Amino acid sequence: MALELLALRGLGLGDLLTAVPALRALRQEFPVHRITVAAPAPLEPLMPLTGAVDELIDVRGPGPVPFERPDVAVNLHGKGPQSIDALRRTEPGRLLSHTVGPPWRDGVHEVRRWCDMLEWYGVKADPSDLTLGVSDRTGPVVVHPGAAFPARRWPPERFAQVAAVLERAVGEVVVTGDAGEAPIAARVAELAGLPAGRVLAGRTDLAGLIDVVGRARLVVCGDTGVGHLATAFCVPSVVLFGPVPPALWGPPPGWRHVALWAGRAGDPHGGRVDPGLLRIDVSEVLDAVMEVTS
Repeated sequence: MALELLALRGLGLGDLLTAVPALRALRQEFPVHRITVAAPAPLEPLMPLTGAVDELIDVRGPGPVPFERPDVAVNLHGKGPQSIDALRRTEPGRLLSHTVGPPWRDGVHEVRRWCDMLEWYGVKADPSDLTLGVSDRTGPVVVHPGAAFPARRWPPERFAQVAAVLERAVGEVVVTGDAGEAPIAARVAELAGLPAGRVLAGRTDLAGLIDVVGRARLVVCGDTGVGHLATAFCVPSVVLFGPVPPALWGPPPGWRHVALWAGRAGDPHGGRVDPGLLRIDVSEVLDAVMEVTS
């Protein structure tokens, strides 16, 4: 019977991408184990790209986790108690987690957090091991105006101004998003003077989004999963942060990634656009575009 390793990460796209170095470290440390990730089912297209995952089971949030008696269970979800309890209920032979192992530390970049946790257990991890591929940069410019919460959404009118300039100066612009973000994307395209066919929001699943971003020449977005996809495919990116600082969730330094932040932290789940995010103006974004594309 094969040895089994179960890793819990019942969160979104960006969360999964920040855990890729930890998953690859687990693959190296446990080469004969079958690795199952408990994460939302729509993230399935990412799993083969990591080179570290054998199977995904659909779990959203901290559990419950429909799995029995893994040899090793790894909590890449949070500090507990719900995620820890959910993994304990699977009756693992061994549990790797914050709180039962190393203490949880605030103010740590999300990629580093999980690598540090594994290293506490003696599992060597490389936080820079984020790449899923390298864009050939033959695709369009991607503008992604949506985000999970209003606090992280830069105004669509400003995204439209940026998109209009990029269409003239860089190349074809498409506007991405999920189905719920389609109205915002359509407004950005309309204000920018882009054809309706350039609005991909609501028309692509994750596999389609991976294809678009994986070929893109540039990504401009807020603090959301698409920014992490740009990092994963080495696509030049300008990512607008607020209210969460890039020191916690931003792209790695260098390689044509610019994270803009006004230096003001706030509530990332807020119902209104964060005042710090509003301090970032269109000219700053366009200057950053010149920096990453020159």
